[in-house]
Amino acid sequence: MQKLLSEIRDCSVCAKHLPLGPKPIVEASLNSKIILISQAPGRKVHESGIAWNDQSGKKLREWLGVDEDIFYNTSNFAILPLGFCYPGKAKTGDLPPRKECAPLWHDVVLKKLKNVQLTLLIGSYATIFYLPKDGRNLTQRVENFEDFLPRYWPLPHPSPVNRFWRAKNPWFEESIVPLLQKKIAEILDP
Repeated sequence: MQKLLSEIRDCSVCAKHLPLGPKPIVEASLNSKIILISQAPGRKVHESGIAWNDQSGKKLREWLGVDEDIFYNTSNFAILPLGFCYPGKAKTGDLPPRKECAPLWHDVVLKKLKNVQLTLLIGSYATIFYLPKDGRNLTQRVENFEDFLPRYWPLPHPSPVNRFWRAKNPWFEESIVPLLQKKIAEILDP
């Protein structure tokens, strides 16, 4: 696994398209129990080199009910974004993840993870990539998360840019987050 992660971290396939150059962010171990699949690292994460080391990560850890020690333990969580590098800035938020990463690397990493009990699909890019094309939008998928269990659990992106979605959909943090926290605790503390 370490050899594979090193190969990914050395990847420069889409370097010419990245405003800050390649700096792939990925974490996993053979024992990872939960996979976090999201869009791509933001600028702050690119600069620090630490996945989810920003306000989005703080909110995600809150939703999961875990602290940083539990979150950054790769036996607990594998971090596998659709795009491993910061894609650049858009009008609101960041550009979409580069399309090269997931097809190039995801299957190879996922085949090595034999202890996975849940995959969290964070944001619309991840749900579109991994869930069936059934006409449902992200809100409908998050609201009906049970339809995708036991393998996947779709979530909105925890970015501060997404605060309007959370304000419009208070049921998520009121009803779904407690269920998510319970599931995460069951997996991490059987």
